[in-house]
Amino acid sequence: MSFANGLIDLRSDTVTHPTPEMRRAMAQAEVGDDVWRDDFTVQRLEERAAELTGHEAGLFVASGTMGNLVALLTHCGRGHEIILGHRAHIYLEEAGGLAALGGLMAATVPNQPDGSLRLDDVANAIRSDDEHHPRTRLIGLENTQNICGGVPLTAAYTRRLADLAHQYNLKLHLDGARIFNAAVAQGVPAADLAGPADSVMFCLSKGLSCPVGSLVCGSRDFIAEARRARKLVGGGMRQVGVLAAAGLVALESMIERLDDDHANARRLAAGLREVAAIEIDAGSPHTNMLYFTLTRAAKLSVPELIAQMRTRGILIDGTYDTGRFRLVTHAWVSAADVDKTVAALRELLN
Repeated sequence: MSFANGLIDLRSDTVTHPTPEMRRAMAQAEVGDDVWRDDFTVQRLEERAAELTGHEAGLFVASGTMGNLVALLTHCGRGHEIILGHRAHIYLEEAGGLAALGGLMAATVPNQPDGSLRLDDVANAIRSDDEHHPRTRLIGLENTQNICGGVPLTAAYTRRLADLAHQYNLKLHLDGARIFNAAVAQGVPAADLAGPADSVMFCLSKGLSCPVGSLVCGSRDFIAEARRARKLVGGGMRQVGVLAAAGLVALESMIERLDDDHANARRLAAGLREVAAIEIDAGSPHTNMLYFTLTRAAKLSVPELIAQMRTRGILIDGTYDTGRFRLVTHAWVSAADVDKTVAALRELLN
């Protein structure tokens, strides 16, 4: 698929558009008032999401940020502490919602290069039962780990971290915004990766190409309480089956094809390894994200390169102070688009 405007947009997989099949399903969706539990399309989506992630129940929310916040509010009370990686999306990229809206503290431990958290670091961050300390209640994990390069974490590692959490009577929440990328990359069911956690959030609006929406999954009791937290943050929605219908299509038709995005990311990396002004992160790409940095050999600054690529109909994004770029492949980027991007970067940087 390609965008109608002819642009090649590699800034994120959030730029994806709904497929024609999704648009038809949305137009024909059976709807009802979801707050009254009358929207059966939403209910089917929630049931399917829970099944795929190895949990009992699901809850449709407007966004991944809302889904993570709802999970935190459900697991924790004000003044409690959550252990997170120092590069976690919840910690860095969600507007401080855990503190501003949840009254929660973040205890950060280093993300390892593969995105994991050392179990010893996590154990050492758990507070003792002391009236001077906040109470540790939750461990947060991210899979795939975005800022570490879109790295997929294994089921075995997740089970070990879940076992550690439960040993200390804590819960484990999985920010699985791109959990299906992780599953496809490793050739395992998503339930193997998400099932060990006490809750998981995943996004429909990234590589799965839906226009809106994420799911939170967990036990039936957890989801019953999460529904109250969703209402608290303004997430109760009415005839939302028009959006859930796209999600049902995505879960049936868009997961396995994520492997094409991973292949295109590898194709992109192979072409750019010949550009002296580009240094690709070690191991990148792990899934659908290619991270690289401009070297001193680059004749263009980050904003200049972004501007020059835009004149060629290619949208990319980079960090001005570090010279680091993230290019993300998705259903609306073809192998031909990748080749055009490689050619443009070679022309501008060689």
